[in-house]
Amino acid sequence: MSLETERLILRPWKAEDAESLYKYASDDRVGPIAGWNTHKSVEESRQIIKDILSAEGIYAVVLKETNEPIGSIGLMTGKKSNFDLPENEAEIGYWIGVPYWGQGLIPEAVNELIRYAFEELNIEKLWCGYFDGNEKSKRCQEKCGFRYHHTNKDIYWSLTDNIRTEHITCLTKRYVRPLTSLEIPKAVGLIWEVFLQFDAPDYSKEGIEHFKANLDDKERNNAMKWYGAFDNGNLIGVLAMRESNHIGGFFVKGEHQGKGVGKMLFEAMKADCTNKEITVNAAPYGVKIYKALGFIPTDKEQTVDGLRFTPMVYTEKEK
Repeated sequence: MSLETERLILRPWKAEDAESLYKYASDDRVGPIAGWNTHKSVEESRQIIKDILSAEGIYAVVLKETNEPIGSIGLMTGKKSNFDLPENEAEIGYWIGVPYWGQGLIPEAVNELIRYAFEELNIEKLWCGYFDGNEKSKRCQEKCGFRYHHTNKDIYWSLTDNIRTEHITCLTKRYVRPLTSLEIPKAVGLIWEVFLQFDAPDYSKEGIEHFKANLDDKERNNAMKWYGAFDNGNLIGVLAMRESNHIGGFFVKGEHQGKGVGKMLFEAMKADCTNKEITVNAAPYGVKIYKALGFIPTDKEQTVDGLRFTPMVYTEKEK
């Protein structure tokens, strides 16, 4: 079985992948920090494909552009995991070759495995982990919605025959992930539904019509980055970002408001945002919500084309 994202194909490993595997797994910046030893030869890589990577649930991360495996990702359920989980829970593990660090490819692969686990396999909870010092893996997990759960100090790690400290993260069935372009129409439908219920009463007819025109602008929608909050596979909230740091849409279904869904969406977006400041033109109904997230008004309420809004800004605090 294979899975597909915008830039990647996740498929089972093949014996003929050995040379590509060795090319990236022989770099000592990859394996040791992830918990396995650097590969010493193509033959060793071929044997590892046969003995380890051929297991069910482990996929080669293949770049569509080159059709070459550039990393690996796995979904290990129940007792097959490193955490001795019940059968309705699973662990995700991954790595990618050094030339592809910093391009968002592993978060892209992880998000697809999250979708597959929750929406197709009915997994109830996902786990992940990173060793002390592996900041890239920590950031990837944060981007994908995993949250810190606990730390295992001074554990013996047999694969590398040493003592390590591992930090464990967790993701429940209520989770956030980036949306694909094919999911944008569904997100737009949710926005219109929530807008009519909570925002439209504060708008004039002109404002409602202008909002709808913006919402139906496919070019505008496709230029934004979209995040979706899911509960049992159902879309319950969306956040859209434009111009890298301006919120262009932030809506949560009524029955899920006040339950932390908006905060989950905002935290996922913030983990991706490289700007210290995030701006928004908040509708009257949303001002209180944005203030709860740490936004402050930068001007008084304005009305443009019938749309009432208060300019607000969020500034990331120095850590």
